[in-house]
Amino acid sequence: MSVTKESVIERLKTVNGPDFTGNIVDLGMVSEIFIADSKVFFSITVPAARAQELEPLRAAAERAVKAIPGVVSAVVALTAEKKGGGMEAPVQPRPAAPRPAAPPPERPAPQAPASHSHGKRGVPGVDAIIAVASGKGGVGKSTTAVNLALGLAANGLKVGVLDADIYGPSMPRLLNIHGRPQTVDGKILKPMQNYGLKVMSMGFLVDEETPMIWRGPMVMSALTQMLREVEWGSLDVLVVDMPPGTGDAQLTMAQQVPLAGAVIVSTPQDLALIDARKGLNMFKKVDVPLLGIVENMSYFLAPDTGKRYDIFGHGGARREAERLGVTFLGEVPLEMGIRESSDAGAPVVASKPDGAEAKIYRDIASKVWDRVQQERGAAEAAVPSIVFE
Repeated sequence: MSVTKESVIERLKTVNGPDFTGNIVDLGMVSEIFIADSKVFFSITVPAARAQELEPLRAAAERAVKAIPGVVSAVVALTAEKKGGGMEAPVQPRPAAPRPAAPPPERPAPQAPASHSHGKRGVPGVDAIIAVASGKGGVGKSTTAVNLALGLAANGLKVGVLDADIYGPSMPRLLNIHGRPQTVDGKILKPMQNYGLKVMSMGFLVDEETPMIWRGPMVMSALTQMLREVEWGSLDVLVVDMPPGTGDAQLTMAQQVPLAGAVIVSTPQDLALIDARKGLNMFKKVDVPLLGIVENMSYFLAPDTGKRYDIFGHGGARREAERLGVTFLGEVPLEMGIRESSDAGAPVVASKPDGAEAKIYRDIASKVWDRVQQERGAAEAAVPSIVFE
C-alpha cells in the first residue's frame, strides 16, 4: 500500500498540540512532508524554550505515523525554525512572565587557540588525533566519523579509527568487522582492519547485545586501554568517534590526549545547534582547537524528481560557524544511500568512491587536514625561540 501525504496529515491531526490546544497540523507546527520508499520525513516547529518538555509530542507524532499501514519508518525532528509549505500558523505557547532586557549580542569568537598539549602524553606512532563529536545523539556523528576517516585515507593518509562510545559502539557494524582482536604479547591488542583502516572498538570485545553498565572510572580506564594498549603502528591520523554529549569520556579524551582538534557534527535545526554549542564550548575550555562544523542531513534531493527539500531547515550550522568564527566544513545531504550503505557495513566513501556523496566527504576530509596543519603552524609560531649570539 502506498503512503500519501494526505494520509499522514490526517493521522497527525490526531496528535494534540502543546497544552492540548488543538492539533499539531491545524496549529501550523508540521513542516512539509516528504515520503520516499515508504519512509516519512518531517519536522515539528515548537518554541525553543519548551523543546525538552515537548519531546513526548514528537514521539507521539512519530508513533502515529508509524501506525499508518504501509509506513516502514518515520524520521521526525523538533525545530524552532519556520519552514515553508503552507502550515505556518503560529504556535500558541503558554503565557510567560515578562523577560528582562536582552543582553548585547555576543561578538564572534575567534578560532580556538592551538593546544600546546602540556602534560598530555601522545600515542606512539600516531601523528595526529582528531575527535569527532556532537552535543546530542541521532545527528549522524558515527556515520560522519567513519566516512571522514575513509575520506582522509582516500586522500593518501594512513588512518585509524577509535570507537570511544563505550555504551553504544557502532564501528563493528559500520565497517562490517566481526570477531575478536588478537594480542601481540597477551597485553597489547592488534587493531581490526577493513577498507584500509585500523579500528578498535568495545564492540569487538563484548557481544553486540551485552549492556554496558559501567560507571565513569571504568569508562575512562577502558578508553585509556583502547587508546594506548593497541598496536596502532604508524598512522598519520587517528579519528576518534566520541560518544554524544559532554560527559566523562569526552573530558578524558580532551584532558589526557593531545588532540590535534575537534570536528563538531550537527543537523541544521537550531535545537540541535543548542547542543552542538555545548560541545564547542567544552573543547574551547580545555584548549582543544576547533577544526570546524559539519552540517549533516542538510537537505534532501528527491531521487525521482531531483527536487530539493530542506526538511530540517538549512544553513543553521553554517550560520553558527560564522557566528563563532569557526570553519564550516561542509553540508552532507539526507541521502538514503548513505544510511543504507552504512547499515550494510559498506560506507559510501568505500562502496561508491566515485559518487557525489563520497566527494563531499573527501572534500570535508581535505578541509579538516588543512585545519590540522594550520593549527600546528599556529602552535609552532607561538613557541618562543632562544637565539644565542
